[in-house]
Amino acid sequence: MVTNTQPANSAAALFASLNASAAPAAATGSVAATQNQFLQLLVTQMKNQDPLNPMDNAQVTSQMAQLSTVTGINNLNATLQALSNSLTSNTNQSLQASGMIGHGALVAGNGISLASGGMGVGGFQLPQSVDNAQVSVYDSTGNLVNTISLGAKPAGVVDWGWNGTDSTGAAAPAGNYTFAVNATQGGNSVVATPLQYGVINSVTQDAQGVTLGVGPMNGIAMSQIVQIL
Repeated sequence: MVTNTQPANSAAALFASLNASAAPAAATGSVAATQNQFLQLLVTQMKNQDPLNPMDNAQVTSQMAQLSTVTGINNLNATLQALSNSLTSNTNQSLQASGMIGHGALVAGNGISLASGGMGVGGFQLPQSVDNAQVSVYDSTGNLVNTISLGAKPAGVVDWGWNGTDSTGAAAPAGNYTFAVNATQGGNSVVATPLQYGVINSVTQDAQGVTLGVGPMNGIAMSQIVQIL
């Protein structure tokens, strides 16, 4: 007579195996935790199976299919949650950006738009206070139009205005200009980051997120707005 070799305490061995801490535990409820638990259960079942009545291959295949289904559902839930979070974030950004339309803003750049008989506006950012700052305005061909002395300025964002005249006091023609900043502290040069002024006139939402139209510039991310004027 053949003796059944299945241990009498196979159930206890099964639960002991499932609760083993040989490998670092995955986060409860995660896909990795589900996979680890299934594999531990399968191995334990195979170790404690009845030699006279081993597990059917179809049964193992069925269990593997069930694991695949659970894993797929978990991955789908994670994808849907990430999509929901992204849509919520973009919607909130769009609503926030819409409230900025019509406001002036400073973004990285060194351009100035001068309307006929109007003023030019710009800005720059200083990493430290300076005892002297000057702005030089250039036309489209690179010729110096005027120099504006601003004196001492603190660290941070500084906005400035140009009355639209050249060095002789004559009105400069309307158009696009550029500028450069010369800042010093104690005779030492201080690097200033030029900032271009523009009115926020549009909001666009695409695959890259929410972008703004600022004056003649398009595709400006909200994170690129240095200051709202």
